[in-house]
Amino acid sequence: MSADTVTSAPASAAAAAVADTGAASQAVLRLANVESAYGPIRAIRGVSLEVIRGQIATVLGSNGAGKTTILKTISGIIDPRRGSVEFNGQDITAQDPAHIVRLGLSHVPEGREVFPLLSVRDNLLMGAYTRKDRDGAARDLETVYRYFPILKERAAQNAGLLSGGQQQMLAISRAIMAAPELILLDEPSLGLSPRLTKEIFEIVVRINRERGTSILLVEQNANMALNAADFGYVLENGRIVMQDSCAVLREKDDIKEFYLGMKETGVRGERRWKKKKTWR
Repeated sequence: MSADTVTSAPASAAAAAVADTGAASQAVLRLANVESAYGPIRAIRGVSLEVIRGQIATVLGSNGAGKTTILKTISGIIDPRRGSVEFNGQDITAQDPAHIVRLGLSHVPEGREVFPLLSVRDNLLMGAYTRKDRDGAARDLETVYRYFPILKERAAQNAGLLSGGQQQMLAISRAIMAAPELILLDEPSLGLSPRLTKEIFEIVVRINRERGTSILLVEQNANMALNAADFGYVLENGRIVMQDSCAVLREKDDIKEFYLGMKETGVRGERRWKKKKTWR
């Protein structure tokens, strides 16, 4: 298996679910015409998307396209100027992030953001601070140790002393400890080696398949994301320009050229430098 390949369930079921007229009722998350800004700069413009319960959805886009802003708007870090965010049918638009976490939504931010002076174990227990089922939290602690054995080996070590890849494992595991219905996962491959990236994505797929946790994944590594996810959205300059099952997106010419690096060549083998995206 190559470093950019992740084993996932067939996407045909996801495509059928999205195409079905009743798919909207299966959505654990729904954004409708959301617009968010940083001062006078609009970062996302009229974004509408859904995450179907039990599936992985991914948002692809170049750096600065607005991917992280979407996740921050969902989790309440940024208040949208327009539009609405629904989680499990409940309006959570501009609500307090702590309240959103208690509803069952966890956010793994870009750059990992662990508590560096706390031990690995205490970081994990911080993820479960909203839970009252101690037995369930104890079982989930063993589960994350099974997913990432290195965290068990270094449970007493300060999190700030972990490598970048180990901190990413810890950040994902901390989110699992909250027992969420939906995880927002921002650039999990950022700064990691191909081997660690492959390992992280395989665990992400396991979390979804074994626990039934829905995931909204933001990622620049389009090949990894499209192989891991069921449904995908392409974001350009703050707008959704294409959406479909990942199986279909992988075959789109523009996706192949601009995101997967499969460049079309002319008669003389020269790259078409001036080709524009058509999002057909």
